[in-house]
Amino acid sequence: MRALFLVVLYAGLCYASSDSNQGEVETLMDNVLVLKRSKGVSREVNVTVSCGGAYENQAVVWKKDGEIVPGLLGNDIKVLVKELAGGNYSCHLGQNGEYLNHTVILVQLDPENKTVILEENPSGKGEIHCEAANYNGSFNCSWTRTQYRTNAVVLLVKVERNSERISCELDANGSEIHCHENRCPFQEEQSSISLTIYIHNFSLLEAYARSFYLRDIVRPETLPNLQLGDEKVFSWSYPESWEVPRTFFVLDFQVKIVKRSNTCDSEEIIMLNTTQDTNYQVKVKSNKFVFCVRARDKYTKGQFSHWSQCKVDKGHSDCS
Repeated sequence: MRALFLVVLYAGLCYASSDSNQGEVETLMDNVLVLKRSKGVSREVNVTVSCGGAYENQAVVWKKDGEIVPGLLGNDIKVLVKELAGGNYSCHLGQNGEYLNHTVILVQLDPENKTVILEENPSGKGEIHCEAANYNGSFNCSWTRTQYRTNAVVLLVKVERNSERISCELDANGSEIHCHENRCPFQEEQSSISLTIYIHNFSLLEAYARSFYLRDIVRPETLPNLQLGDEKVFSWSYPESWEVPRTFFVLDFQVKIVKRSNTCDSEEIIMLNTTQDTNYQVKVKSNKFVFCVRARDKYTKGQFSHWSQCKVDKGHSDCS
């Protein structure tokens, strides 16, 4: 899968300033300026942009989004940003001359304003969902754009712990990152991982943040090799991705029996129990039922894996 490697850049090639207290301008990364606008301030803000010190005495002209803007001449210009109308300002040597530099101006509204680009998770725990299959330092985080912001673009992702950057890759669709932190699985976490996603729709920029410990997002993979043996004894295996030794990284297994017409998520429960063994003998009279099993870390009591199940019908079983 094609991936974009993310590099956090802090120094800008161009600089900018805004008029007094009408808005604060910050450099987010190379060639990207963010005008932070709070509630109750002017909807029009002047931002000063420079092509660069090397072009101080050059015949510089400017374009906005590829179109010449009359009156924008010289190394330093003042741009009037109205509402959310930022844009890409590029400087050139003469009207048809060579490209010299550019600055993208984005507008970020007061954090108290409602965000509109990403959907909130069904769980109600923010917009970013993170998950890890074990404690080796690899984890994934994903998000979903709202219906009318499907073309929004991820500009920057910053992931770090203790101010040390964690390496991540962004999927080609811009909806998920795959990260890996060099760490020992036995090491106790003293500080959390912080994640910030900067995503923009046209000139509107929004930042979404999440902080978490790896132990809070670990979710074992689905249990493999589930099968029915003699005397209604079901057996399964630890996920291959789970840490070893398994005497240290112990899993609790939740077993559940529901009617054959129901799913494992059904609240109509015939039997519910917990075990640390990888086998379980069912003692129910019915010969038609669904046997369900899932796992979670015994000590952290984190997220359960997805269910593995066997549909039983008079001694015959269909396990998945």
